Amino acid sequence: MRPAFSFLTYPHLIIQAPDLHTQKTSGFGQELRKKLKTALEHHLRDADPSDSGLIRIEIPLPTIDPFTWLHAQKGLDHMYWRGRHADDRVAMCGVARVISGDNRPDFEHLGREIDEFLERPGAEPRLYGGLRFDLDRNADTTWFGFPAWRFVLPRFELHRHGERTFLCCNLVLPEDLTIQDTLFEQVAELTFPRGKLNELLPRPVHRTDYPGFDGWKNQVKWSLDAFSRELLQKVVLARRVDFKFEEIPDPVLLLNVLQGATPDCFHFLFESEEGVFLGATPERLFFRRGREVFSEAVAGTRPRGETTDDDEAYLASLLGSEKDQREHAFVRDFIRDVLNACCQSVTVDEVASEMKLAGGRHLCSRLSGTLLPGITDLDLLDRLHPTPAVGGAPTTLAMEAIDSLEDFDRGWYAGPIGWITRDSAEFAVALRCGVLAGDTLSLFSGAGLVEGSEPGDEWLEIEQKITDFTHILGLELKSPK
Repeated sequence: MRPAFSFLTYPHLIIQAPDLHTQKTSGFGQELRKKLKTALEHHLRDADPSDSGLIRIEIPLPTIDPFTWLHAQKGLDHMYWRGRHADDRVAMCGVARVISGDNRPDFEHLGREIDEFLERPGAEPRLYGGLRFDLDRNADTTWFGFPAWRFVLPRFELHRHGERTFLCCNLVLPEDLTIQDTLFEQVAELTFPRGKLNELLPRPVHRTDYPGFDGWKNQVKWSLDAFSRELLQKVVLARRVDFKFEEIPDPVLLLNVLQGATPDCFHFLFESEEGVFLGATPERLFFRRGREVFSEAVAGTRPRGETTDDDEAYLASLLGSEKDQREHAFVRDFIRDVLNACCQSVTVDEVASEMKLAGGRHLCSRLSGTLLPGITDLDLLDRLHPTPAVGGAPTTLAMEAIDSLEDFDRGWYAGPIGWITRDSAEFAVALRCGVLAGDTLSLFSGAGLVEGSEPGDEWLEIEQKITDFTHILGLELKSPK
């Protein structure tokens, strides 16, 4: 006898899932789709067209790997998010609501629009999304399909939290009352595969650097001259590296392998019709819980050593480097000034510690505070981005230098990405990332230049930062020439 549905207090409906172990995979999926459709019919049938609300249907499932599930779903608008240390992974597909724009937003107006949507009665869903690095620059072809800013409430989520797995469906009322047939069609296309992805990644056959080493040397020389004339104190210049493949790589498979190689990072994937933006970034911009906010200053880089002695030597070199400590201080002081203006009180690590990663290490200082009344997540995004970790100091002049020197569009690279709810929010800085469009993977990474920077060292620092990708593709570092 089938268990009865358990209808909980609006806006949640939790349904007991069929037993995966007693049915064939096709039977499990068929029964699950039937239960989800019945739940949709229940809410849509009883909804009042004059009322607005947010509904979230949750179905607990036996263990299903989020990447395997995401890989099997048809259509566009795939997304993925995993917190840096949280055992919390969310694979998403479809769109229930999107809030986006192609130009620099009015942050106050955008904040009100997001708040008004999230404050609708009912569930407390997350909006996932991000912003371009430079909101005043037009997108080039690499970033077509990625607007200046975009926040999405996904239609379906496969949410894995520890040992618990849920299939979630988000409804927006009354808007979804007009698309009931479309919703039922989307449910009918959901699939629930078993196992894990075990395909091999193809190897790239060609590499192109933007700029090459000669161009990079000229950019560093220009920056050093600007420092000597006291026009700039720091500028973060990036490179783009394009890898071309004979066989088109699968973005979900690529992120699956990347996540395994970069355990202490935020992992993300955002899909558009033009390509997929994905990566593994170690850097948090801010996390808000209630009125408490937490941020980090991350700047100064060394690789990991192949032996214990080498590893300890790299750490000692980083902690003792006057240049790296100076570069780091620009970031810490900037974030402290922003939080001082937004918070009642601020706590700052005055001495930088090590952020240790699988493939590298950074100097890191942590900051926290209690937000003043009226300060919103969009206020923090507007004021914190770009930090000197991705732009430079002074900010305005550094952004002008980046726009003048770099011959490619950063797009969402180095911009804020993350999620917002009513009571909390988290944004990372989109580093160690790339855009996969057809048979080409474009990787982006940068280096903070200050007085004393050397072109060859900074080139190798960027090479080290993209090794998260190049190692899983079977490639080696490219030395400066």
